[in-house]
Amino acid sequence: MGSRATHSRISPRATKLRSDHPAQRATEVANPASVDDTPGVPIRPSPALRAERIAATPMAFVRAIVLGYEKYGVDPSNALKQAQITPSQLRRVDARITAAQMEAVSGAAMQELDDEALGWFSRKLPWGSYGMLCRASITSPNLGVAIARWCRHHRLLIDDITLRLDIRDKTAHFVIDERRRLGAVREFCLVTSMRFLHGFACWAIDSRIPLREASFPYPAPPHDDVYALLFPGEVYFNAANAGFSFDAQYLAMPLRRDETALRTMLQRALPLTVLQYRRDRLLVQRVRELLRQRSAELSTAEALARELNISTRTLHRQLQDEGAALQDLKDETRRDHAIDLLRRSSRPIKQVAHAVGFGNEKSFARAFRQWTGTSPSELRKTRAE
Repeated sequence: MGSRATHSRISPRATKLRSDHPAQRATEVANPASVDDTPGVPIRPSPALRAERIAATPMAFVRAIVLGYEKYGVDPSNALKQAQITPSQLRRVDARITAAQMEAVSGAAMQELDDEALGWFSRKLPWGSYGMLCRASITSPNLGVAIARWCRHHRLLIDDITLRLDIRDKTAHFVIDERRRLGAVREFCLVTSMRFLHGFACWAIDSRIPLREASFPYPAPPHDDVYALLFPGEVYFNAANAGFSFDAQYLAMPLRRDETALRTMLQRALPLTVLQYRRDRLLVQRVRELLRQRSAELSTAEALARELNISTRTLHRQLQDEGAALQDLKDETRRDHAIDLLRRSSRPIKQVAHAVGFGNEKSFARAFRQWTGTSPSELRKTRAE
């Protein structure tokens, strides 16, 4: 994916916005699934319903769809009308639309053009092509096999771009290789192809798959702020290839969807290209690892949430969904660290107490007895015996 030294990089400060940050709330419509409350029909609009009225998706993506209409000599007026996009809005360089508008214009265009690739490639991908990719992958035993099948079957549909999955150093890399020039639709094609696969993968295992980074082989566009919403994590431009990376542990997760669920999803599949999945089934494991490796730096829920690119509220809720609590995980980490120091070193107990975050030996001894049923000195004594 190219050397980082050659990339034009969006800094972590720009890309790792907390979901409870005002700037994130103002643009959260690009990722409506990241809103904590499930859309319903309450007396007061839920956060998700309010977010659907906030424009964040760049009009540049709609202009790319219009290029598809021009390629096939079809009038885009009907699709634009369905999405409530006026000609003057379409011409505005800085204009934004809501996720609901993007879904409407994309869905109408795919059906009117009978091309789910919207004119990106040298030939059409007729309506139902991506559904076929989903069906080819849904019977896989785990996510790694599903993505491999997705990449293989995608090449049977089109070879203008090819998709591959590489695994290096416990990290999975999804990479897009361009086989011909994509022209003015290049950005929209690559972004959407990446979101198609990532959205399907999250849905298939019923888990959010956090991205470590996403790379794009072109300069940062004027609307580069939307990339932090579509691809939470670090974002790089001027890279060798388009693609993203994530923890390879997710590849071993079994698929949780069947044919019935797939049929339901395909009735409204387009949101998978803009939604960030809510639940991370490896969140407990990831929190444990972060606490073990950087407990001093990530001692608060706020710090952990920032590192995980989620809100503090979402962190607590998702841990609860998995039957865990942050304080319990922190106590577990401190207990294991304390036991390791007591067994493997000759440090005075007072130093061990400070090393695992206690202000004094007395409070440490009290907590240690609650954790283990014995005192630090008794544990060390049994080790010596």
